[in-house]
Amino acid sequence: MTDQLEADAGIPVGISACLMGEPVRYNGGHKRSRYCLDVLAERFRLEPFCPELEAGLGVPRDPIRLVGKPGEEPRLVGTKDPGLDVTGRLAEVSERFVEQHRHLRGFILMKGSPSCGLERVKVYHDNGMPSHSDSGAFVRALRRHFPELPLEEEARMNDAVLRENFITRVYAFDDWKRHVEVGPSHHALLQFHSRQKYLLMAHHVEAYRELGRYLGDAGQRPLDEAMRHYLQRFMAALSRPATRKTHANALMHVLGYLKQALDSDTKQDLLAAIDDYRQGHVHLAVPIRMINHYIKRHGSDYIRGQTYLDPHPYELGLRNAI
Repeated sequence: MTDQLEADAGIPVGISACLMGEPVRYNGGHKRSRYCLDVLAERFRLEPFCPELEAGLGVPRDPIRLVGKPGEEPRLVGTKDPGLDVTGRLAEVSERFVEQHRHLRGFILMKGSPSCGLERVKVYHDNGMPSHSDSGAFVRALRRHFPELPLEEEARMNDAVLRENFITRVYAFDDWKRHVEVGPSHHALLQFHSRQKYLLMAHHVEAYRELGRYLGDAGQRPLDEAMRHYLQRFMAALSRPATRKTHANALMHVLGYLKQALDSDTKQDLLAAIDDYRQGHVHLAVPIRMINHYIKRHGSDYIRGQTYLDPHPYELGLRNAI
């Protein structure tokens, strides 16, 4: 019942408030995202947050920027008034946010923002000349205090591979939250790994092998230590987008569970579909749909339960573009 109630409410995902159309930018404007509001909002419960506003900066306001040297933690200072330093205030706001939002399954960020930019945010010398690039201050705090949380910039989700990767991570983290974190046990951890096995393989085969070995004696480790190590390594592995080659490898392993049930012609058709995908002739949805058809008829409960075959709602059409 709890799972159904959470599903009905939508998966909780944070989002930079300006992407929701809220006029919170320094100039009183916004950056409303049609994809987030028209598509993702049907599946996610989007929770807007603006760290700069929460830190007491008004609207409109003098813009701020990152200032520092490579290898140093950049400061957040005013562009017109260098004496305005909000580094400490934003750090406090960010840490409080993490403490109060452990329920989130992901966060969608605003590109280029000195607080919310995921990467390639300009950092300046004290004299105003460009120095290098870094992540926004809020993002650095999220990574430090909430390292397993899936993060992505809204603009980067124009890339079909990055879009599918982020949403896959959100749903995988949601699985963890609902089925492991609510009732921690070594058994729940092993069951999670069992159903995520081929998804993990498709993203990072070395992590797949490493975590399999780690869980071999996880029962001898303190539960909280095993869970913390597993989750951080698992989410880090999923953050690496799968490729056509790694997807094809995972599909071949899945197909191995059907080899005794299929005739030679059918197996050849499936092998051809996988190879067509690997060579870039078709999208991932093609071999997945074909394999799913036969798994529903002939697959074991174990292979039917693999999240790799259905990691996010089919209606989003994410695998029709990768």
